[in-house]
Amino acid sequence: MDIGIVFRPELAPEQLPGVARDVEAAGLDQLWLWEDCFLHGGTATAAVALARTDTLTVGVGLFPVPLRNPAVVAMETASLARLFPGRYLPVLGHGVLDWMGQVGNRVASPLTLLAEHTSAVRDLLAGREVTRSGRYVSLDRVRLDHPPTIVPPVLVGARGPRTLRLAGDLADGVLLDSGPTPEEVASSLRECGPGGAADGFRRVGYVALPEDPAAHGGQVATIVRARAEAGLDCVVLVPPAGAPDPGPWLDAVSAARDATAPDR
Repeated sequence: MDIGIVFRPELAPEQLPGVARDVEAAGLDQLWLWEDCFLHGGTATAAVALARTDTLTVGVGLFPVPLRNPAVVAMETASLARLFPGRYLPVLGHGVLDWMGQVGNRVASPLTLLAEHTSAVRDLLAGREVTRSGRYVSLDRVRLDHPPTIVPPVLVGARGPRTLRLAGDLADGVLLDSGPTPEEVASSLRECGPGGAADGFRRVGYVALPEDPAAHGGQVATIVRARAEAGLDCVVLVPPAGAPDPGPWLDAVSAARDATAPDR
């Protein structure tokens, strides 16, 4: 099981390079970024975090699909996947509908858009030529000139049952938010089904850290272990909104990683 931590977008972007290096030095597996409106752009911050580290996996959870054409998402994803093979995890999702309305991109059927967008992005990353005319996605003989040599998994951020089933049917994995209890995590993963789109279906979930950054690693380990037992293969810890800097948490999270390692 992997353990990651979130660089919350309330932090200024210039803090990201140092935090990314600190997360890698602490021995964590993954660093996750958010593309919340109207804070940081996901692709730009992912590129910085990847360039400033050597082995850290960087995820963006999530890219709101109403904001982007799938060809652009595929181009950006392919570039990062070729520059940093095996280290990039993009997640597609509905986004916050009110924010989508603010920018004039709210759609009548978010589920249809997400399905069309996810399918198109995965086909393009696989090197296929894509022609389709859907309700929202229209592509005419689109093919990437530089598809990734190692195709990154494309995850879907999901909460409700229909989106969870979409993730299981069309994506390479699912990202759950931090609200569900361990029991609800297990139920959500069952809703995804076996993950039929590809072997190695990823099951990633956020979980909120306690308010006190002085929490002992054992407390964090208990949080991580409960989610792992619920079926997650990566637990991503989220610092509190009032104390978004992950730095004070790194010792506790690193201790939790050691405590939950398979040989312990």
